[in-house]
Amino acid sequence: MRDYVRTLAASAALLSASMALAQQEKPPASKYHQDGLVYAELSKAPQKARAKRNPLRGDPDAVAAGRNLFEQHCTECHGDLAGGGRKGPSLLVEQVQNSEPGTIFWILTNGVVWRGMPVWSKLPEPQRWQLVSYIKSLGVSEPVPSRGPSPKP
Repeated sequence: MRDYVRTLAASAALLSASMALAQQEKPPASKYHQDGLVYAELSKAPQKARAKRNPLRGDPDAVAAGRNLFEQHCTECHGDLAGGGRKGPSLLVEQVQNSEPGTIFWILTNGVVWRGMPVWSKLPEPQRWQLVSYIKSLGVSEPVPSRGPSPKP
């Protein structure tokens, strides 16, 4: 009976240690939403890049084509609706949505390699502008309301 209790205790300790280690190695899914530095790359775009205007601005076909490109190349990291994923940040935040189209184009072209975003410079320029059109069409997402008590009028 003692051997059984020792084995059970050792198994419980091993399971507990394994779970603690797994939690340390796996970043939380919301990591990118909490890390404001992830959006700091936007400010690194040179003024010349920021000043570029999207030649496809206002073209609904560009938005639709950009959505298709996003689904092919971007959803794995940024999520199906661009709200962020385990690998990439949300593109629905003010920092992205209020950026100049040229800044987003510059990020797409140069990537953010140290954060894991690939360089997309081999994607033809019109397709990169289509992606910019789609990203900008998404708008800023509404913040999730807290579950605290409602404010009194």
